[in-house]
Formats: sequence, C-alpha cells, structure tokens
Amino acid sequence: MTRVLFMSLVSFLIAINQASLINRCDLARVLRKEDLDGFEGYSLNDWLCLAFVESRFNISKVNENADGSFQINSHYWCNDYRSHSENICHADCQDILSPNLLSAISCAKRIVSGAGGMKNWVAWRLHCAGRPLSYWMTGCFSG
Repeated sequence: MTRVLFMSLVSFLIAINQASLINRCDLARVLRKEDLDGFEGYSLNDWLCLAFVESRFNISKVNENADGSFQINSHYWCNDYRSHSENICHADCQDILSPNLLSAISCAKRIVSGAGGMKNWVAWRLHCAGRPLSYWMTGCFSG
C-alpha cells in the first residue's frame, strides 16, 4: 500500500521550522498579504476555517495518511520523490514546505482555481462550506 504524504493548508502557507501554533489573526494577515482574500470567490473566513479544520493552526503539521481524507497530497499536487505523483502544481513537496512561500501560495491558488475550488479539501466541504464563517475574522484587522 502506497503511503501518501498529506499536508495541511497551513503547512503550505507558512514556513516549517518547528512544531508551533500560529495565531488566527496572524494567519489572516499572511493570507491577506498574499491576495487570498476573495481569490476565486473565497474569503479569508474560508481559508481560516480550512486551516483550522485541517491543522488547528499548527503551522508544522504534516500528515501521512492513506485514507484520502486530506486533499492536498503528494500524489496529486507535488512531487515527494517517494511515490508516483501527478505533480499538478509542478513543484517539489520540499519547496512547498520551505521558507520561500512562493511555491506554496502558487500551489494553493492552483488548487482553488481548478475544478471544485475549495471543495478539493474534504475538511472544507464537511465543516466550512455553506456555513456562516464571519466569526473567523472577529477581532482581526480592527483599529
């Protein structure tokens, strides 16, 4: 059985150095700076909800899982050099996890721009889609 490397969205957007949590509003600032607010019709609330349900804002979370529960994985999106990959983002998985966020942001945008948008993430479909999400931004960007 092939093991597939699954990475949470937060891992795609933040450099991986050590296990740690990122503040919700700090993550919102990063996402906004990288023009993800409104990208393909998805708000920062959508991105924050997804980051929470995928990793609980743990910026170093990388999962290995064979059940297909996470939709950003090395089988489809990046090349991990351990298993066959479609490499849709045309990137090495290590580049996506590196401090240079250009590959990570580019891949996340490619995923959302494709068929299904954020529905490519099972966790987003189950916990965020069609739900009121405005509370995710409460207290961020005020003043």
